[in-house]
Amino acid sequence: MNVGNLYCVGRNYRLHAEELGNDVPSSPMIFTKPSHALRHMDGGELTIPHDRGEVHYELELVLRIREGYQSGMPLEQAVEHFTLGLDLTLRDVQAELKKKGHPWLAAKGFKGSATIGEWLPMTTAEELEQGQFKLLRNGDTAQFGEPKDMIFGCNELLQFIDKHYGLGAGDLIYTGTPAGVAALHAGDQLQAYWNDQLLGSCVIK
Repeated sequence: MNVGNLYCVGRNYRLHAEELGNDVPSSPMIFTKPSHALRHMDGGELTIPHDRGEVHYELELVLRIREGYQSGMPLEQAVEHFTLGLDLTLRDVQAELKKKGHPWLAAKGFKGSATIGEWLPMTTAEELEQGQFKLLRNGDTAQFGEPKDMIFGCNELLQFIDKHYGLGAGDLIYTGTPAGVAALHAGDQLQAYWNDQLLGSCVIK
């Protein structure tokens, strides 16, 4: 499955913005990751940096743009598949970058900082919005989210990104994370569930 651009949405759940002491945005806050950041949550080991401060997990709903996409398509036609993924963040590095007003690439774009699980076929916008997702960490629920709680919904994100940056087949949209982010440790076992279906897992190395 070919992958294009990796678009990510910051602060798209109110409680997550508040837990990090950030303002709630008035329009979608978009950043990107290199395609080389992508890894599959296939049950194996996921290597993270060990010498640059804390690495935080952020579980997110991820959308994939279909072949034949055209501007203005509604969500059901524009998105071919969806899954869950981790937007991993070097939190200490990000804090320093924010102080200096610098871009987030060093904190957000390292190799292995974007994971994806098993793809599911897109259904309807209503069914997607009514879904639930969670991250288990060593068997305990670390994060729980519902797309209906997004500040900017999936269709709004799609239209905003298309208008300002462009969208094409294979582009991925990481739609933002709910509250509950925290630092990872070697040996942590992570499992990502959509409703009751396991979509991906990994062990932190």
